[in-house]
Amino acid sequence: MIDALHSIGMSNGMITSAVITIILCVVSIVAGRRLQTVPSGFQNFAEWAIESLYNFFSGIMGDKACRRYFPLVATLFIYILLANYSGLLPGSGHIDGLEAPTGSINCTMAMAIIVFVTMFAVGIRSHHGLGYFKHYFKPFAFLFPLMILEDLVKPVSLTLRLYGNIFGEHTVTNSFFDLVPIGLPVVMQALSVLMGLIQALVFALLAAIYIKEAMPEDEEEHL
Repeated sequence: MIDALHSIGMSNGMITSAVITIILCVVSIVAGRRLQTVPSGFQNFAEWAIESLYNFFSGIMGDKACRRYFPLVATLFIYILLANYSGLLPGSGHIDGLEAPTGSINCTMAMAIIVFVTMFAVGIRSHHGLGYFKHYFKPFAFLFPLMILEDLVKPVSLTLRLYGNIFGEHTVTNSFFDLVPIGLPVVMQALSVLMGLIQALVFALLAAIYIKEAMPEDEEEHL
């Protein structure tokens, strides 16, 4: 099966990404079925997790903006978190079909482009058209090239930050496993768990900030 997927051009990271996507879809369906007024079990955990994420992002974007764009930023956070942690599974990078997707620049670039396109779409929509591009000429028109460059750097920064940290962290951890197979790798794994969480949070946090910045200051009144 893995060889067949490789034959059509799918890398180990892409295969792992597909598995993570399927898992998220199945969990979403299970969590959304037979909802109870008084939650218990898995529904209780799912509601607690989503509510915690919502409260975090609403503090950044504002409640009304968060209600509209929360599905995107929350999905980015959850997907990246699972993708980062997939690289901590035993055999990751050595077993066919198992490799952290975020350890590939193609994966991180794809998500950065999604954020970049969303940012422009939100800006154009909330400013009712080309009025969004007026901010490139403020406060002075001669700053236009710098303002353009600032926006173009955003997806590059998102791409390289996530890719560089995850790829480097997994490489270092695997090296320690080879050099000191007992004791130290456990510490490195614990640090990797924290690093995976931080990197997922930073990516989603920046995505939320970029989307919020694309809106006019009075957007909250019209949402």
